[in-house]
Amino acid sequence: MAKNLVIVESPAKAKTIEKFLGKDFKVTSSFGHIADLPSRELGVDVDNDFVPKYVVDSEKKALVKKLKDLASKAELIWLASDEDREGEAISWHLAETLKLDSDRTRRIVFNSITKSAIQKAIENPRSIDYNLVNAQQARRILDRLVGYELSPVLWKKIKPGLSAGRVQSVAVRLIVEREREIEAFTPESSFRLVAEFRTENNAVFTARLGKTYPDVVSALAFLEELKEASFKVSSLDTKPATKSPSPPFTTSTLQQEASRKLYFSVSRTMQVAQRLYEAGLITYMRTDSVNLSGEALAAAKDAIVDSYGESYSKIRKFSSKSKGAQEAHEAIRPTDMSLQSPNLERDQSRLYELIWKRTLASQMSDARLERTQVGIANDRNDAEFSAKGEVIKFDGFLKVYLEGKDEEDPEDQDGLLPALTTGQMLLSNYISATQRFSRPPYRYTEASLVKKLEELGIGRPSTYAPTISTIQNRGYVEKGTVEGSPRAYQQVLLESGVLTEKTLSETVGSDKGKLVPTDIGMIVNDFLVTNFANILDYNFTAKVEKDFDDIATGEEDWKKILKDFYKDFHPNVAEVEEHAERASGERVLGEDPKTGRQVAARLGRFGPMVQIGTVDEEEKPLFASLLPDQSINTITYDEAMDLFKLPRNLGEFKGEEVEANVGRYGPYIRYGKKFVSLQADQSVFEIDMDAARQLIETKEKADAPIAMYEGKEVTRGKGRFGPFIKWDGMFININKKYDFDNLSEADIAELIEAKKKKEAEKLVREWPEESIRIEKGRWGRHQIIKGKTKVDLSKDVDPLGVSLEQAQELLGKKKKKKK
Repeated sequence: MAKNLVIVESPAKAKTIEKFLGKDFKVTSSFGHIADLPSRELGVDVDNDFVPKYVVDSEKKALVKKLKDLASKAELIWLASDEDREGEAISWHLAETLKLDSDRTRRIVFNSITKSAIQKAIENPRSIDYNLVNAQQARRILDRLVGYELSPVLWKKIKPGLSAGRVQSVAVRLIVEREREIEAFTPESSFRLVAEFRTENNAVFTARLGKTYPDVVSALAFLEELKEASFKVSSLDTKPATKSPSPPFTTSTLQQEASRKLYFSVSRTMQVAQRLYEAGLITYMRTDSVNLSGEALAAAKDAIVDSYGESYSKIRKFSSKSKGAQEAHEAIRPTDMSLQSPNLERDQSRLYELIWKRTLASQMSDARLERTQVGIANDRNDAEFSAKGEVIKFDGFLKVYLEGKDEEDPEDQDGLLPALTTGQMLLSNYISATQRFSRPPYRYTEASLVKKLEELGIGRPSTYAPTISTIQNRGYVEKGTVEGSPRAYQQVLLESGVLTEKTLSETVGSDKGKLVPTDIGMIVNDFLVTNFANILDYNFTAKVEKDFDDIATGEEDWKKILKDFYKDFHPNVAEVEEHAERASGERVLGEDPKTGRQVAARLGRFGPMVQIGTVDEEEKPLFASLLPDQSINTITYDEAMDLFKLPRNLGEFKGEEVEANVGRYGPYIRYGKKFVSLQADQSVFEIDMDAARQLIETKEKADAPIAMYEGKEVTRGKGRFGPFIKWDGMFININKKYDFDNLSEADIAELIEAKKKKEAEKLVREWPEESIRIEKGRWGRHQIIKGKTKVDLSKDVDPLGVSLEQAQELLGKKKKKKK
């Protein structure tokens, strides 16, 4: 056994580090946290100083046993998890859970997985930083309190299964408020004038008029004046300018730039960056810091001088604006500046190159420019066109890299100008007056949302990606799919002394890839903002982040922060749970012409819907689900009434009635007792029998048995967790080891037998005649199961001691509660 045991949190990291250490070191992984708050209870003693109850998950117990065994045989144990708060907490949990002897335990940190960094860390060990641990505990516990206390209120007041989170709910609020700004926005139109001029040498350039005109009449009148006009250069102003490079990447700026340039989602950026870090190619990728070490500055200078020459090098030291510039002390950079293109898979290669270029550019000279402003006068009125141009005299850092922008307006960009002199006469190729509309605020992209959260001081590098993933997974926000809609605009053209008017079209309102709130997201947000204004307040959320920073530096007591928060929060929750009205986002649309009953759109048990009538009336209300592209906030009365024309009877097929309808999962065809979803381009109001027959036949072909096993059919399909086969009522997931489209008889037998064995190991007790069984659950608890009804047994109940009568009683109570 090696004398030294090094424990890291990732197996990939362990593999890389092991290469740098000799035979005296054994490197193993904890696979993240080995202990955490329990998943099925609050796990925090709010009456006793907020003491957390940490447990080892059942799935980690074997790992903990293995780590204890390895630690007992080692002379020294090195805790080498990441150097941020989460990493510090992982090391602390390891020390506590494994009961490590402090005399034999060392804590080491490094922000890159390189031989020199690892050796330096081992030469400079430290003890566990309990300020960082407490900052992590404070965040974990406060977020647990918010989630566990707010979520049941949402279940009671809106819909079962909903959840709330401190940072996530604020992110949803930003997106909802932006959507409301867009909905309330009324575009204003004006006419912008652009002229194309040419010199006597036929050099062409574009100029713009500084003022706009409110309508087509005034724009026409202006152009009428210029029919016979002569033009000349009235002013020429040329000034030197410089452009400086951006700092090297932080977590936030990497996420933004990878979105702009590589079209990565925030979570994809972090996944790829994690792989690069674990392979030892970049420094730690969760950081607020823009600082570079002296070693990195020297390496960057060498790489720049070698590739471009001394004139391109300029050492720059950037400093972070925020006090908290999280515990990682460097920006994200390559560990080897001389390595531009390592042999990697495509996404890793693209992200690495982005990081390499940004780091290198940050240490390069300013670009030197010459900016020219030209005034162009005419002999018919006082109006003056202007043109801007930019010439690069020395490219400097632009040789390597230029930062992108979220929203760029092509009309505002400078171009190149020909050589011009004051008083020089110019010819007009054309002058156009084009109708332009003021723009509503842009919907957030993942990257621009990260930027906004960072500006507000909400969240930290480790929280951006999970926050954005969570609000989408919860169904509060989704990526828009609308390409946009056409909008007509007018243009007047003066060319060769002739005025012509035409109507053109442009596409506006695209939300493709943008973050759009769902109906449920808007309803939950409105309820939380109304009833928990403090929790959803941007300043409060930023203050909490600052409190965590102060705990991390030892300036604040973590338990005091929790007490101060909870003494106001808990009574607020109790008050809202007791007195707040239910929220459904109801929007009254009108009256049913046949019955005079109210027509409204609202959130129902199975999602957004429209309803004729109210629950207070003697006659039951009528319901219809909304189509996927419809919303409670925007559906019209006519669209709502169309939904009540469903289902549409399309005819018969093989003796079964066929109808088109809309349900909780969208539009579908019902054929007997079978359901077939419509394709994205098919309308439930327009689909005919021929198209329905094709869908049914395709579905029947897909559902046909692919084999028989032990006299029972084997079918296959694809669900939310990927491809599967179904046999004897069991769903068996198919992993990548198998060719799903070409499963052999041997593959099918192997998959079914493995599933049967797994199910048998779960079974503790069974009453076949009653179709009741007791199984070992996923989280270590036991469950009584009958059909789709499941009842958890508490951990102190012996499942072998449960009688049939007791099982039936518990199942009965669960069914009654559901009703």
